[in-house]
Amino acid sequence: MQRVFLIHGWGGSPNNDWLPWAKRTLVGKGYEVFTPTMPDTEHPKITPWVDTLKEIVGQPRVDDVFVGHSIGCQTVLRYLEMLPENQKVSRVILIAPWWFLTLDANEEQADADPWLKIDIDFGKIKTKANKFVAVFSDNDPFVTPEKNLEFFRENLNPEIIVKRKMGHFIESDGVKDLPFLLKLLNLK
Repeated sequence: MQRVFLIHGWGGSPNNDWLPWAKRTLVGKGYEVFTPTMPDTEHPKITPWVDTLKEIVGQPRVDDVFVGHSIGCQTVLRYLEMLPENQKVSRVILIAPWWFLTLDANEEQADADPWLKIDIDFGKIKTKANKFVAVFSDNDPFVTPEKNLEFFRENLNPEIIVKRKMGHFIESDGVKDLPFLLKLLNLK
């Protein structure tokens, strides 16, 4: 059975936004779906998040699919960077990925700084999946689409999709499902 790992964003959980819909839909289509609760979600730290993902995945498989949202995207990328040279997964779908971020509070900035300043080896990461897709919204209040889109295009060369008026792909933006995710997984 093919596995899908859905990694929520900062302040999120497997029980909000579009994750419950995605899990229910993908399980119904025969996938084994993992939606871990990431540690200290209000103050995310790189090592505990990546270690949690590593523990949940166990031995990666060539047909594994990873779907990250927001900081969950960086978690997935940092996890892939740690894989041995000969390990590869099927595909990686990044929903609202960022390397540049707009935040309101100093506390949020302090939490984000390590994620923004500790580089990752995109050259290595590019070899870890058969396909990468990055999905942005044209009105995301946190992830400036143009700046992040160009960054990911230059560093990861994913298929890039820009959706209209989906905010940060969260419930408060009216997003409770992601039908386009099924297309990205070659499902109907």
